[in-house]
Amino acid sequence: MLSARPRSFSPPTVIFQRFLPLLFLLLGLAHLSQAQVQLRGVVRDKDTKEALPFASVAVPGTTNGTTTNLEGEFTLVVKQLPVTLLFSELNHVKDTLRITSAAEALTVSLAEATVVLPEVKVASFPFQLVDRAFRNLQRNYRRTYYGKAFYRQITRIDKQPTELQEVVWNVKSNPARIVGTTLAQGRYAAVQAPINLSNFSVYTRKFGLFDPGQDSTTSLALLSPNVEKNYLLELKGIVGEDSTGGVAEITFETRPEVKYRAQGTIWIDIETDQVVRYRMVQPSFTGSTNNPRQKFENAKLSIEMAFRQGGKAPVAPLELMKMDLTTDLTEPGKQPLAINVSSFTYFFDQSTKAQSLPYARASLTDRDLDAIKAKPYDPEFWANNPVVKRTPAEDEVVSAFEKKGAFGSMVKKATPKADVIIRNGQIQK
Repeated sequence: MLSARPRSFSPPTVIFQRFLPLLFLLLGLAHLSQAQVQLRGVVRDKDTKEALPFASVAVPGTTNGTTTNLEGEFTLVVKQLPVTLLFSELNHVKDTLRITSAAEALTVSLAEATVVLPEVKVASFPFQLVDRAFRNLQRNYRRTYYGKAFYRQITRIDKQPTELQEVVWNVKSNPARIVGTTLAQGRYAAVQAPINLSNFSVYTRKFGLFDPGQDSTTSLALLSPNVEKNYLLELKGIVGEDSTGGVAEITFETRPEVKYRAQGTIWIDIETDQVVRYRMVQPSFTGSTNNPRQKFENAKLSIEMAFRQGGKAPVAPLELMKMDLTTDLTEPGKQPLAINVSSFTYFFDQSTKAQSLPYARASLTDRDLDAIKAKPYDPEFWANNPVVKRTPAEDEVVSAFEKKGAFGSMVKKATPKADVIIRNGQIQK
């Protein structure tokens, strides 16, 4: 039986007491958020002192981590100090460092990893590893990742920068390549030049380790059924503690009788058959311009792909792609021009959750600059993007564009000159 209680009003002190625990909780959460500490530093090779780009920096036992930028620099926010950080890079020994202060930037030096040769070095072993990696890609090719990618391209003619393009793509990828992209934002700077590379990103967006649509009987790719027919392989060693695990480092080169020329190095995880990193050089790269008088000579294209490390999954999403082209541009009656185009693509915010976006496959008719100009420029997007901030464009490149009065959305506009007034043949100030 329910009994009615007389209605009454709680005095203000009672209300305060009721919400006091909640207030303390909110104050505690605010204190915790304020207690977060930002660490910054640089990771270098212990012997050469060279910066180590895309080295992993992580808090062991957590998902908190980051990678170094192209200059080996990193920033990482941690909950509190002291904290232990784990630093790792494919060809270097992992190291841990206990951090007690964030007052100064950290300098971390990693020693080069010991390369161990298997006790029994069988000539067919590297071919077996590459074939296993190929079969692994075949089985997992349909595994799809959705995320974003930051792309930067710098063109230099006779060592002078002439183009600077930066874009952020929404990207769809798999364990072998980029499947499709859609432009989220772009910006550029450029000066008048004899040539522009407005579709260079097509090499990044079209290149892959494996293509199931290609005729396997004629494929010249390293990861194909024809590896023994087309390539010479050498196992340089295994980066790891012993020969039963770790990452195998294998150099490759097309056989002399094969017209297509390629050479490089591939790293394969022995336990998972996952391709960890891939570097390849095409010393006889062919290309052309829309000017029939211009020709590329001594062209060489360098390609690098790195996949996210960690975990025991058979495949992993892309983390980095780099493309570098060096060539001489010749034209009758003119001095050859030394052309260098370099680009890198950093993948982030990746997951397997499908996104309903119009991802487009790369086409040879694509023109990056046209696509950038067609997209409304959002300065706030670039000012507040942490991925862009962590790898700023080189100061000497930006300053070179500013001095040359470059056009575009990336550099400061030149101060407009006042109209010149001429009276009686004299310029009036």
